Amino acid sequence: MKKVFSLLSILVSILLFSQEKEKPLVLHLKIGDVIDPRTNRYSELGLEKALELDADYVILELDTYGGALNDADDIRTRILNFDRPIYTFINKDAASAGALISIACDSIYMAKGSSIGAATVVTQDGDAAPDKYQSYMRSIMRSTAEAKGRDPRMAEAMVDEDIDLDSIATEGKILTLSTSEAIKYGFCEAEVSSIDDIMKRSGVEDYTVEEFNLGVSEKIISLFLNPFVSGILILIIVGGIYFELQTPGVGFPILASIVAVILYFVPNYLNGLAENWEIILFVVGIILIALEVFVIPGFGVAGVLGLICTIGSLVLVMLNNDMFDFSFVGGDQLFISFATVIAGLLGAMIVMFLGGARLLNSNVFQRVALHDVQSKEEGFTSTFYKKKSLIGQKGKTYTRLRPSGKIEIDGEIYDAFTRGNFVDEGINVEVISDEGTSLKVKEV
Repeated sequence: MKKVFSLLSILVSILLFSQEKEKPLVLHLKIGDVIDPRTNRYSELGLEKALELDADYVILELDTYGGALNDADDIRTRILNFDRPIYTFINKDAASAGALISIACDSIYMAKGSSIGAATVVTQDGDAAPDKYQSYMRSIMRSTAEAKGRDPRMAEAMVDEDIDLDSIATEGKILTLSTSEAIKYGFCEAEVSSIDDIMKRSGVEDYTVEEFNLGVSEKIISLFLNPFVSGILILIIVGGIYFELQTPGVGFPILASIVAVILYFVPNYLNGLAENWEIILFVVGIILIALEVFVIPGFGVAGVLGLICTIGSLVLVMLNNDMFDFSFVGGDQLFISFATVIAGLLGAMIVMFLGGARLLNSNVFQRVALHDVQSKEEGFTSTFYKKKSLIGQKGKTYTRLRPSGKIEIDGEIYDAFTRGNFVDEGINVEVISDEGTSLKVKEV
């Protein structure tokens, strides 16, 4: 009897499991901002989550006026290579980079009053980008449309105003389609108002929807991308290095500086802003500054180059440039990046100025500093090699004085120097001062 109950339990479990498995899972991603490294990473993590959950469908809800071409291309490629159905839900706008991403999806659905198109590549100032970018955008729009069975010339007309599609798009105007026009010309499956409408039109009645949201770690990473936080990290980086040099061996300042470097570069690297060469540039700058401080005397070429590399790296990391190509970097972004770095450096200088005085009174400094005064009244003197004053004594130069060297007085050799003139070897000299560790002499 027990065996029968056990068998029935197993059968029921298998039946329930199969029913749960048969219920499709839909993962809902939502991009409602410009296409940039943040949305690029968001889409990457979203599709990874879809694979992790074994989702049957992915719905990408879009409302964007476009953004960075390189990030849009990354998202497009990622969608084309994804082996599960991805549906786009255009909720108002899919312009420029948004149009490219939409065309890469398996199906396009649009809300009432939405539009798709206007994919001409422009700079941050709103002007048309150089032709090399337009040519590239035309090619990937055309190839993406072909891959998904859509009209490639219409996709190309969203970029190139010189393409004449008769009544669809006249020459001299960039193609932008409304919801009804997109349906008419095969760039949209249907007009919908919700995910439920999309799934019903796909023949799926019973399903589960899961919203994709960034985890705590990703939100923390986003926090460190804030310019204000970046400025504080720069302050800690510079201040930590300075105070470690002031109190070598303490360890905490340089540890804080290293942690700040990690928190500054890693979030930007994960979001596609920091390139490998920009990080290497920062390391090279630090090495050059270290050489200037510890190896090369004075402040010369190494120090200046080190500062340029270090500050330049901190600025470039925050900008979405392509090997010094700032075509798609706006003036406001440049200003924010420079202002953040300069504010961090000025803050570090203020901390160093105010903290230097406090450092002298700190417990750490008190343990390593010399507090006793070796005064003359207590018998201390820097003239440690003679028992009596040698002022007025005469002798001969033992070596050439240029203007320092050695002299001989009564068979004893002493360090000596002149007032600036040179004296050959074997010349008679007279001691005119014996304070310090070297005798001051003049030629007799």
